[in-house]
This record gives sequence, structure tokens and C-alpha cells, in this order.
Amino acid sequence: MLHAVPEWVRLLRTEADQPPLRARVPIAWGGVEIGDAEPKLLRQIAHSFSFQNLTPLRDTSAGWCIDGNLTESLARVALAMRDLGFAHVWRNEQLPVYDVRGHVLGSVERAAVRPLGLRTRAVHLVGQTSDGQFWIQQRALDKANDPGQWDTLMGGMVTAVDTPERALERETWEEAGLRIEQLFGLEWGGVVHIHRPTTDGVGGYISERIDWYRATVPNALEPSNQDGEVARFAKVPRASMEAGIAAGKFTLEAGLVTAAALGY
Repeated sequence: MLHAVPEWVRLLRTEADQPPLRARVPIAWGGVEIGDAEPKLLRQIAHSFSFQNLTPLRDTSAGWCIDGNLTESLARVALAMRDLGFAHVWRNEQLPVYDVRGHVLGSVERAAVRPLGLRTRAVHLVGQTSDGQFWIQQRALDKANDPGQWDTLMGGMVTAVDTPERALERETWEEAGLRIEQLFGLEWGGVVHIHRPTTDGVGGYISERIDWYRATVPNALEPSNQDGEVARFAKVPRASMEAGIAAGKFTLEAGLVTAAALGY
């Protein structure tokens, strides 16, 4: 059942749907559009390959083009971005590269995704208790993004070796120490989208689909972080969670997912 939309939800949705700060041009591979970036950034990356016989990045009348094997070429582009100081925190983690229909075409180092405007996917888990409270996590203070902010019970990226379901299973264990089979009533809840500028790398732009799920955590279980990326967990009533989101204490992603889970 949908409820009247409160102001904090309106603000989150506005924040999640913002145009780029500066003009961007499309990036394509094999005639298929895969992302976009600021022209100045692309020119500087391309210039770094000017003394090499084979360059992976080429300017055309229709935009910029990635040549050769997509994954191999993007690996070279990502390394050039790292050397130029354009990439975000280097993860040694490959994310899928999608076309506009969501088909996977290759993979790329996570640090290069936002400056190149590549689409990403993530999963979130809204964990409740049998009495209607919510399990939430506080992100570790040394996280590259949103340190110390509050989040859903679990939130993580879909990597190049994942399906959303596999990412959900892996991240639920790594972040919360819970196995999927231990949860009650696990179900897919829906999708939220984010399109907005970001400081993740030079000229970064987020274009992300988040699949969110809900489940009940049995009373006998408590979340326990396994990968060092969570500072602590808390169990809170709905009113406290909504107040925290409205006060800016939660990540944008968690706020959007929670709003959807609450029926807004």
C-alpha cells in the first residue's frame, strides 16, 4: 500500500536524479553505447596513448570509441586513468560493463567506472525483526564512500562474476554474517535508480540500478560483520530510522531503498 510521500523522500528522489555538472559525450564499443564522459578527460586519457602503436580509445564524429577486446582495452584505459589521477580508489575488482538493455559486454576495474559513466548494478537487503523493527549497519569510518553513514542491513555491488542473487548471498554473509537460508520470507522488493554526479574519480557520474530485497531476521540471530567494512549494527524502530534518514545520517542508496520498502 502506497502512503503519502513525506518531504524527506521527495528530497532523496530529487538528489538521486540529477544531470551532469558538465557536458559529457558518449562512449561506444562495437557501435553500442556503454557510457559517457567529459571530453577533456577523454582527450587526456587518449593523449597518454599517443606514443603507442595501438590505442584503445579513439575520437570519432559520433563520440568516443573503445577499440579491440572490450575488457582488455578498458583495462588499459583504467591503468592510464590511475596514472593520471582520474580514477577512484583502486579495488582490483572487476564490474560488468552493460549496454543500454542491461546485457553484459565485458568488465572493467571498479575504480574507472564513475568517470567513464558506465552503468552499474547493486543489491540491498532490508532486514526486519518479527516485531517490525529494522536492522541497520553503520559503515566503517575508513570506507572510501560514505564513511560512518548508516545503511541498510546489507548493500553491495554486483561484480563481474555475480548474478544479483549471488551478490545478495555473498554480501549478506560478508557484511552481516548471515546466510540466506537462515532468513525468513526473503523476497525481491523492487528496483530504485540513481543518476547523479559523484566525486568518485574525476568527472564522475553514477548511473546505477539497485535491486532490493526484504527478509525477516530470526530473533535468535544478530548480524556480525565478516569483512571489516561495518562499524556496528543497530536494531531500530521505523520512526527512528525515518528520522535518521531525514536528518542525513543514512546513505542516499539506503534512504531510497528504505522509502521503497516502506511503501512510499
